[in-house]
Amino acid sequence: MTTLSDLLAAHTRLPAGAVQHLQRVVAEWQLLADMSFADFLLWVPVSADAARPEEFLCVAQVRPTTAPTAYHEDRVGKRVSSEEHPQLRRAVIESRIFRIEEPRWHGGVPVRRETVPVRWDGHVVAVLSRDTNLGMPRMPSPLEIAYLGSAADLCQMIADGTFPPPAEAAVVDTSPRAGDGLIRLDAGGNVSYASPNASSAFHRLGHASDLVGASLAAATRALLTDPFDAAEVGALIGAALAGRASPRTEIRARGAVMLVRALPMRPRGDAAGALVLVRDVTDLRRRDQALLSKDATIREIHHRVKNSLQTVAALLRLQARRTTIPEARRVLAECVRRVNSIALVHESLSVSLADRVDVDELVDKVLPAIGDGATADARSKVRRDGSFGTLPAQLATPLVLVLTELVHNALAHAFEPGRSGEVVVTAVRSGEGLDVTVADDGRGLPPGFSLEKADGLGLQIVQTLCSSELDSHLRISDRPEGGTLAALRLPVVSS
Repeated sequence: MTTLSDLLAAHTRLPAGAVQHLQRVVAEWQLLADMSFADFLLWVPVSADAARPEEFLCVAQVRPTTAPTAYHEDRVGKRVSSEEHPQLRRAVIESRIFRIEEPRWHGGVPVRRETVPVRWDGHVVAVLSRDTNLGMPRMPSPLEIAYLGSAADLCQMIADGTFPPPAEAAVVDTSPRAGDGLIRLDAGGNVSYASPNASSAFHRLGHASDLVGASLAAATRALLTDPFDAAEVGALIGAALAGRASPRTEIRARGAVMLVRALPMRPRGDAAGALVLVRDVTDLRRRDQALLSKDATIREIHHRVKNSLQTVAALLRLQARRTTIPEARRVLAECVRRVNSIALVHESLSVSLADRVDVDELVDKVLPAIGDGATADARSKVRRDGSFGTLPAQLATPLVLVLTELVHNALAHAFEPGRSGEVVVTAVRSGEGLDVTVADDGRGLPPGFSLEKADGLGLQIVQTLCSSELDSHLRISDRPEGGTLAALRLPVVSS
């Protein structure tokens, strides 16, 4: 899908500041569409003469959630001439809002168009068209009148170049919307209109009376027990009334939680109060808290499992030291290695918020330990090539165990006594899965070797994990350049 930035870069020569301003307009315009009960299209001049454009390109589109759309098809990428839509050209030349009272027909639907020049740095850089579907008549109501009046003021501020403010770009996605709750304040900070959802949100905070006519800052401060929250809300509303933008804030009272965002309303530079959007997020915050508690519990479980496994490894290591039988000591040492590999996975999960593991980090911890402990008379080099990426824990644990066994086998059997070499673990992530190889430059496979007939415990563990846990198949063969190659493919989605 072609983005707004791509279209602007391909068809205009707008400076970076103008592009950023248009992106802020698009980030805000769902609010405009919902309060206008209309579609909004963003048009940019694409003629050589930007001051008197003859052709326009639609680079973005938004539909209202409060009314039927005027366009069922996607309009982005459509070109129109100034002869087809002369009001677009007039909005650029005369730098003011135009409204066509006579509707035009589109797909059997009567559509009324209003054009709003988008001003940046004193120049009109684009035009918004506000297209209303007139096919379904609307009954005027206090909510509709408040919505349309607020939308008209914001459109005028777009034409003035004062909306949206740059400071608001980072919080639009998580801010309340018109349907969540809307309050209109007059220039003195008193409530002239409060939507039913806004009134319900304040009732949940503990405000029992009607909001209309009350000072919103005073009414909100009276609900809050935290003096810092009260001061923050007062500053938020005061800044909006003074014409300054401020980020949204979150307030709590009587177990309820509400998001609050205040927008200054200054069409043509005249103080017209403020628009306050509120959203009751009590249930959402409770769910967030429950998820955080669940995550903390899971991490604590992984931490305790890791500690228990390390205790088991320590006991096995202690037993190995007290054992005089060489074969028993070797078997206990292998058990310690395997238990430690599993413990590393749980250690990674105990510090992560996600149920995924950075396998590169785990492999980089495991491989040096295997290289240090596998050969006593010669130190062979073990290294990783490529990236495993992140994997779910149910795949990471058996994969690390498989790599541990394969690398240990290579170090134990690939090289002649007294000779060192290199073992390379390679990972290649693709859309088809994860290809993993363990290659050494040693003496190769013994004559007559068959993986199916191999009776070593390590290879049996590897084959069992590959078939039952990794949905993979292990292949071991001689390398043409000398040495041995063990390969497997995991059917995982590349991330």
